[in-house]
Amino acid sequence: MISKRRWFLLVALLLIPALLLAACARPATPAPAKKLEIFSWWTAGGEAEGLEAMFAVYRQKYPGVEIINATVAGGAGAQAKAVLKTRMLGGDPPDSFQVHGGAELIDTWVKTGYMEDITDLWKSEGWMDKFPKQLIDLVSYEGKIYSVPVNVHRGNVLWYNKKVFDRYGLQPPTTFDEFFQVAEALKAKGVTPLALGDKLKWEAAHLFETVLAGVLGAEKYRGLWNGQTSWTGPEVAKAFEIFGRMLDYVNEDHAAHTWDSATQLVLDGKAAMTVMGDWSHGYFLSKGAKPGVDYGWVPAPNNKGLFMVVTDTFGLPKKAPHREQAIAWLKVCGSKEGQEAFNPKKGSICARLDCDRTKFDIYLQSSMDDFARDQLIPSEVHGSAAPEGFATAFNDIIFNFVTNRDAKAAMEALQKACVENKMCK
Repeated sequence: MISKRRWFLLVALLLIPALLLAACARPATPAPAKKLEIFSWWTAGGEAEGLEAMFAVYRQKYPGVEIINATVAGGAGAQAKAVLKTRMLGGDPPDSFQVHGGAELIDTWVKTGYMEDITDLWKSEGWMDKFPKQLIDLVSYEGKIYSVPVNVHRGNVLWYNKKVFDRYGLQPPTTFDEFFQVAEALKAKGVTPLALGDKLKWEAAHLFETVLAGVLGAEKYRGLWNGQTSWTGPEVAKAFEIFGRMLDYVNEDHAAHTWDSATQLVLDGKAAMTVMGDWSHGYFLSKGAKPGVDYGWVPAPNNKGLFMVVTDTFGLPKKAPHREQAIAWLKVCGSKEGQEAFNPKKGSICARLDCDRTKFDIYLQSSMDDFARDQLIPSEVHGSAAPEGFATAFNDIIFNFVTNRDAKAAMEALQKACVENKMCK
């Protein structure tokens, strides 16, 4: 029989290892919280609501992740792009960021080595046949894909006040000849034919690029951005001639207006038409106007069969702090569920071709139809067609033309900018 003293000694010996381990063990460190930082300039109205709707889809699929909504307001994205550039060049990338497909993505971030190739993600998610090839091309470089389009806006739309047109028995113009006939008829009635607000410069350039597309057609228009079409050729000269004639029918105070106040002129019936992207549709809706009743739409003159694409995309920066969560975000961005949640609120259509059209209003349904069948062309003004340096020069040159009407000087300046930005020889 073991004595009491020996029994206590045995127990103590058995406890010593456990006590030593407990003494040496460090307090458990909690696992780091999962985070996701998304950078954009979607700060207000439908765009903010759309982004939050896509966040909701993400939270449902990937619970327990803290989403950091890093937005920068102002300047139609200009301020956000400046902040993003500082962060990227300083080695502090967000997990994913909003960027226009085309040159803005490829020239600014892909060619400079800041983005990861996500081709395998596209293949594993089965997206290759869900997006138009021409749209995939806008986010691709040297056969690799670098971003996921989440939406599509159409840039080349003519918006008109239906009540004004009905009052004077007019039909919306679809060609340049029809435009000038309608413009002359409206002018005779004391109505400003075409609303323009070019206070920020890009608005006039926006109108001009639709004229370029209408004169040149898809192939030659695309050639402007790769050196295949000369900026000093006769077709560009023709575009400047038509553009100059259009300017004879705009509001005299155009330099005091921005695109949205110009759109308001149309809504008020002070002007009959404006050429702008389909964010004008969102503006009309925000003011309580009814599509097909208060306002209508057709492709910009001579632009039938051409769809000028403005697409927002998200990619994967190299050294993204939360790479796993960022990849999950891209999966949501490219999903049917994510795009159906985002786009009806944003006032855009899905980049995918298989979204449920019943979730979209009458205008957006018509845009979906055109997107599926038309030739897609890039917008220079909105970051898809040309490098940033050329885009800045383009806006300045067209803005100067509005004032001086010197087509020869404008064409020579555009050709020079094309060479300087290594788009042409």
